[in-house]
Amino acid sequence: MRPYWKGYLKLALVSCPIALHAACSTAERIAFRQVNKATGNRLRQQLIDEETGAPVGPVHKARGYEVAKGEYLIVADEELDAIEIESTHTIEIDSFVPRAQIDQRYFDTPYYITPNEPVGQEAFAVIREAMRGKEMVALGRLVLSKRERVIALEPYDKGLLGTTLRYPSEVRKAEDYFCDLPELTLAPDMLTLAEHIVDSKVADFDPLTFRDRYEEALLAHLKAKQAGAVHERKQTFAAPRRVINLMEALRRSVAEDKKPAAPRRGAPAVPARKRA
Repeated sequence: MRPYWKGYLKLALVSCPIALHAACSTAERIAFRQVNKATGNRLRQQLIDEETGAPVGPVHKARGYEVAKGEYLIVADEELDAIEIESTHTIEIDSFVPRAQIDQRYFDTPYYITPNEPVGQEAFAVIREAMRGKEMVALGRLVLSKRERVIALEPYDKGLLGTTLRYPSEVRKAEDYFCDLPELTLAPDMLTLAEHIVDSKVADFDPLTFRDRYEEALLAHLKAKQAGAVHERKQTFAAPRRVINLMEALRRSVAEDKKPAAPRRGAPAVPARKRA
């Protein structure tokens, strides 16, 4: 597995060479190409000069920062490379914070972190085990795609899990969306029924139960289309009926939950899960 980033992990005077690997990927998703419907040939995008309409080759492509309407300051790649940041090739641990204090909105992209050379495995293990059991997350900095990012490090299995964090300017304020919601006084009986419904659906978190139903349906459609057996099917969405009496709707929900679930047609019956 090719690493996404190589550098060093440093805690005080202890350091070791490490590699970052992307912990998530969408490469398995079905992808489409743009094609010409008339010929079936694949299409290629081309850069066009906005004013002259002439195509522009890669040699004339550059980055521009708009300083005024239609006026751009050209910035060369060499200029960006020359902007050196101290943490370019080193994740230096600045502090340790309780994980529970990190607002989940700040978590961005996860990476697996491994020692990159045998000589650094012992130092890597020392840093990892010193963090394990402390319920603390190490905060450091690194540069990815020319931008410095804050990264949270925590022990994960035999390695470390590093998750880049968003900056405050990238996180929208919740009050901008929730400020108009009224403060309501809920009837205790109504809340008790709702809590009963929640309790009846308690389960352990198991991502293996997740199904990408759209991906499955899309794959089935493509296979059928390739075999020449596609049947058009129009699906209609019916909005849930508007609740007039919330208390009655909650009572009916509890009653429905007590009924044994009917097995799907063509599928074996599954015994009901024990309720908490």
